[in-house]
Amino acid sequence: MRVRIYSMENESHRRQVAREAKAIVALAFRNGPIEDIHAGRPCPTCSDQVGYSRITDAEMKGIMRNAVNRLYALLLLKSSDPDKYESQIRFGERYTANWDEPTMPEVQKD
Repeated sequence: MRVRIYSMENESHRRQVAREAKAIVALAFRNGPIEDIHAGRPCPTCSDQVGYSRITDAEMKGIMRNAVNRLYALLLLKSSDPDKYESQIRFGERYTANWDEPTMPEVQKD
């Protein structure tokens, strides 16, 4: 069941939020430690075997720390320097031209 978190009737606003979401993910995840892991060669032992971790706990911690720090900086920038924030979003969009449009995920219930 999909739950509407908020109603976004304005299509222009939805497009802007989608644009920001994709750019922020590119800036916070794609261009961080996960890219270093992705750039490596596939593991010949565990490749395509479900259930085997390809990321260590330390790597995951680094990925998440980087993402939180980048999101934190971007969200602060959005309110403190909107022009610089927009410049960062445009930079992030360089990586997202062929990405799928976002969809609303199902809300987790307690």
